[in-house]
Amino acid sequence: MKIAIFGAGSIGVYVGVSLLAAGADAVLIGRSRMRERIARGGVRLTGLRGTDLHVEAGRITFEENAQALGDADLILVTVKSADTADAAESIRLHAHPDALVISLQNGIGNADVLRAALPGQRVLAGMVPFNVVQMDSSRFHRGTEGELMVEASPRLAPWLELFRKAGLPLLEREDFTAVQWGKLLLNLNNPVNALSGLPLKAELSQHDYRRCLALLIGEALSVLKAAGIRPAKIAKVAPGMLPVLLRLPDFLFTRVAGAMLNIDPQARSSTWEDLQAGRRTEVDYLNGAVVNLAQAHGRQAPANARIAALVREAEQGSGRQFSGRELLAALRTMPDAAGNVVHAAER
Repeated sequence: MKIAIFGAGSIGVYVGVSLLAAGADAVLIGRSRMRERIARGGVRLTGLRGTDLHVEAGRITFEENAQALGDADLILVTVKSADTADAAESIRLHAHPDALVISLQNGIGNADVLRAALPGQRVLAGMVPFNVVQMDSSRFHRGTEGELMVEASPRLAPWLELFRKAGLPLLEREDFTAVQWGKLLLNLNNPVNALSGLPLKAELSQHDYRRCLALLIGEALSVLKAAGIRPAKIAKVAPGMLPVLLRLPDFLFTRVAGAMLNIDPQARSSTWEDLQAGRRTEVDYLNGAVVNLAQAHGRQAPANARIAALVREAEQGSGRQFSGRELLAALRTMPDAAGNVVHAAER
């Protein structure tokens, strides 16, 4: 059985090459710059748990054309959320209608976009909880913990052992909407990290940056409650406790919630990586999803709206890095459409 990884960026390469090393027949589909990088040095996978695996370029099949989807039995979609509709069209044109499609993307609703464009195709939502950063030369570094989660389905049965062997066991979940919102709450830190300019561990070790994240998560929890959505527990801490723990002073945080800092010192967010590469970020599908849900229920999410606006400015090349105090001050006030100042209260 053949696997196609559609969108070979940081996550796509890490997952695809892990499966390849475990014996999978896999093809990576992505852009020319990634193909050229892999051709120069293959791929080296490293990680928080001591992983260090090198796969030579000659063992990796990399294609730039979506026609490579044609003989895949399993398609892992790892494109950015903004590219989901285009990916769905490519799958419709080139993939076999019996192929199983799994969205391993950030944000909410990507699997729904795929399902709408691919009637009759089996599409499952998935979630990658860990962080992967492209390092020097050919190295792709996994800096955080967690296991892949996917909507429960009998169609997964033939693939479970291969993913387990690759060190990527699939945890099947029935409550996947709750899982996605639970993951999104954690991803609200992506823009905080990007605007700090610091590695994740260094950023989360500072009280003011954690207060920024607590503000964003608290606001999102309020919106989710209004929408009748109860986010699943993804990390070691229940979602409702996250703002409380994040606001603790540094000396208490390291004692009470030190496990949250079990992050490789080299790890950074995908939003930081996108800004460094001059790419459009996924902030509209992360913090923007909170803003959209709030509007749908007659509410506001000013802190999430503000940080999304700051990231969009950074996408235009502002290059500004915020101290924790500066960012917290920026998130507490946000002009609305009428020019009035809306205050984001800490919850």
